[in-house]
Amino acid sequence: MEVTTLSYNNLHDHGTLFADLFRARHRTFIRNNGWNLPEADGMEFDQYDTPASRWVAVHEGGAVMAGVRLTPTVHRCGIYSYMIRDAQRGLLETIPADLLGFEAPVDPNIWESSRVFVSDLVPAADRLRVQMRLIHEMVISARALGAVSLLGIIPEHAPRLARRVGLDCIPAGPVLDTGGMRSVCVTISMQTRMH
Repeated sequence: MEVTTLSYNNLHDHGTLFADLFRARHRTFIRNNGWNLPEADGMEFDQYDTPASRWVAVHEGGAVMAGVRLTPTVHRCGIYSYMIRDAQRGLLETIPADLLGFEAPVDPNIWESSRVFVSDLVPAADRLRVQMRLIHEMVISARALGAVSLLGIIPEHAPRLARRVGLDCIPAGPVLDTGGMRSVCVTISMQTRMH
């Protein structure tokens, strides 16, 4: 199993991995979850997949097993900044504006974690190991980008998993029903030591 952090600067070094990540997102979010998201050629994408973002992919034998997108909270593209802030500003129809208990930050040391998934093709016996690899690389990448904390929307019970691996993951808003899933906005400190 390999873990790769992709950026527009290194896509050419990784063959079809970037497109495969977007295909795995399509399978997870559109086909399996039934979310109404932008898609083309069997790939899911949105307005936050810009050169400012980074994508962490867990992959093996050409198959993407898990992924996450990291986006700086200081980035803007047209009217958009990052998903949580744009939801709070009322720009997104599918995410409630009251998702966060404070004003969404615009800070070079805070990045957003979004589009987190583990493929349904990952056997149950391997899921925890894949999640651990994804979380570990996400933290390494976020720290390398200068993040001292992340802000993200995760499944309601995921903070327990985060604590098991040593992440300081704190709910930062109410439990939401997002696309048929119960989720919560969290802050994740990059200062803690992972197990």
